[in-house]
Amino acid sequence: MKIRLAAPLQPDSIVDGEGIRTVIWTQGCIHNCRGCHNPSTHSFEDGALIDVEDIKEELSSLKFQDGITLSGGDPFCQPEAVSEIAKYSKSIGLNVWCYTGYTFENLILMSKSNKNIKKLLENIDVLVDGKFELEKRSLNCAFRGSTNQRLIDVKKSFLENKVVEITKYDLNSISKSSEKKYLFV
Repeated sequence: MKIRLAAPLQPDSIVDGEGIRTVIWTQGCIHNCRGCHNPSTHSFEDGALIDVEDIKEELSSLKFQDGITLSGGDPFCQPEAVSEIAKYSKSIGLNVWCYTGYTFENLILMSKSNKNIKKLLENIDVLVDGKFELEKRSLNCAFRGSTNQRLIDVKKSFLENKVVEITKYDLNSISKSSEKKYLFV
């Protein structure tokens, strides 16, 4: 099976999710968000076709990585190949973050007619969902670009049958707790 990638795998990222991560940049996106920082990944014709087995082999050889981050482009535009990579990553002890312009709710609806979307969701730990909205851009959003985007704990969301957001990365909460902590220094 082949996947279309926008770039070679990028190990040692510290900005695309928690910990040290290898980023897999998928090629192809339908969202075309105004202000997107990866517009070169939108075309479904650019990039390079890579065998999924080659990506698995490269992931196996990596050292000191906490997980992978699926980005792009939109990984859900190639759910079959991406779900295979995500499942393999989990099997070798890597956690999986995924960025998408779709909302979690839309992906759940889409998964009813596309089993590969469901498989991919089942192998994601953290989903960063929603289109980037330039007018909602904020530097106070850890691991995301605009305030409408959510960091979702996918496993808990399935267990609780509702969206469970991860709030520990909310920079406003972090700065408020830091202020309280150092108030008497």
